[in-house]
Amino acid sequence: MSEMVLVLDFGGQYKELIAQNVRGLGVYSEIKSGRTPVDEIRRLQPIGIILTGGPNSVYAPDSPSCDPELFRLGIPVLGICYGMQLMCHLLGGEVQPGEKGEYGRVPVRTLAEDSLLLQGIGSSFAALMSHRDAVKTLPQGFTTTAASPTCIAACENAAEKLYAVQFHPETKHTEHGREILRNFLYKVCGALGDYKLDDYIENQVREIREKVGSQSVLLALSGGVDSSVCASLLSKAIPGQLTCIFVDHGFMRQDEGDEIEAVFSKRDLRFIRINAQERFLAKITGVSEPEAKRKRIGTEFIRVFEEESAKLGQIPFLAQGTIYPDVVESGLTNGAVIKSHHNVGGLPENLAFSEIIEPLAGLFKDEVRILGRKLGLPVSLVTRQPFPGPGLAIRIMGEVTLAKLDTLSQADAIFREELAQSRKKPDQYFAVMTDTLSVGVKGDARTYEPVIALRAVITDDFMTCDYAPLSHRVLSKVAARLTSEISSVSRVVYDITSKPPGTVEWE
Repeated sequence: MSEMVLVLDFGGQYKELIAQNVRGLGVYSEIKSGRTPVDEIRRLQPIGIILTGGPNSVYAPDSPSCDPELFRLGIPVLGICYGMQLMCHLLGGEVQPGEKGEYGRVPVRTLAEDSLLLQGIGSSFAALMSHRDAVKTLPQGFTTTAASPTCIAACENAAEKLYAVQFHPETKHTEHGREILRNFLYKVCGALGDYKLDDYIENQVREIREKVGSQSVLLALSGGVDSSVCASLLSKAIPGQLTCIFVDHGFMRQDEGDEIEAVFSKRDLRFIRINAQERFLAKITGVSEPEAKRKRIGTEFIRVFEEESAKLGQIPFLAQGTIYPDVVESGLTNGAVIKSHHNVGGLPENLAFSEIIEPLAGLFKDEVRILGRKLGLPVSLVTRQPFPGPGLAIRIMGEVTLAKLDTLSQADAIFREELAQSRKKPDQYFAVMTDTLSVGVKGDARTYEPVIALRAVITDDFMTCDYAPLSHRVLSKVAARLTSEISSVSRVVYDITSKPPGTVEWE
């Protein structure tokens, strides 16, 4: 079993990013509620504990807290943002509202060259701050190790192995943030760096074989990264015992259904493809509201899957491509629930299966992609961009028709093809068919067709993003191809909205 660092969550938006960074540095991490009892923490035997940020004030009556005994376990602790304030507050320091908060990148000066946490960082660096409250008085035994223009930016009690930073080292906006986390893991906690995904594959293969034996497993294969990697791992563990039902609702990107079939038809599993575009289109005919489209498509997916799985007879195990963030977002109690842990495609829980198998439930998205490559899946599949379950149906604003699907599918393919040739590609890029009609002219004829909008964003985590500053040369080439190669396109626009205030998707 790998060494573990425990990430205790107090409602911060970056909890998953912290845990991902720790794993990326070769140390296994798990996220637990900040209210996890000390006895449970002792049982888990972490080599280190990280306290996350959070939106509350530590001095407020109902603010999230932890047992002060946590700091007397002898386990190294790193408090980040709210975690720093909580550590200082519980150990006798003073936290007060600041006269003004610090938000965004802020200059920080290091004050202690001998600090293990800040070794090799240099005398100054820029750090991402997001706070109004600040530590005014340190607990006994603590010293200030870094300062911003308005607050104590880092402090520590090295003798007790207690460290804290007001900024967010887990984000790319903090210079040397990764080095600070590395220092905590290896210089403070003494980590060996023994976490490897190859071990994860071996462990899951063994567990799946022990659980399934000679019985069969059914998987709803969406064609997304998670379900595809799940299918690949299961076919490795129990060759010939896995059945994958791929419900093609007809709203996928150009040629994607055929690509998925080509990949999984060669694996040691039973692959069933259900081409149901007409059926799904009929369910959303005349429907314009995006949530209504989502619900109808989701409900129809369940019905198709139920019908097809019933034809196969009794299969005891249902597999899902659930990943760790799904579990985290459902299981913690300090912050607002982001989304409920759900079955692939929203499958109902009353389906007649004796057990659910979720072999990816311990992995983050970036780890799932790495796992997919290790399992031999094509790079084009494991690096596939995020894609909504209802597909192009919610990238067509207003009513969905076969003609609109055909137009958007071509437009999206052209845009992705052009950007795929870029040396530095955005993190996500796609086309949207708006419900705005615009006059155009082609040859001697007047046109009146929907405007195509292009969307490309740069992001680390998809919680926030900036629009990608594509060159006019690239945009003009894409627009020229769209208007010349697709007869129903005569106007193209580019979306320059970041998130917030916008979202990545238009609907």
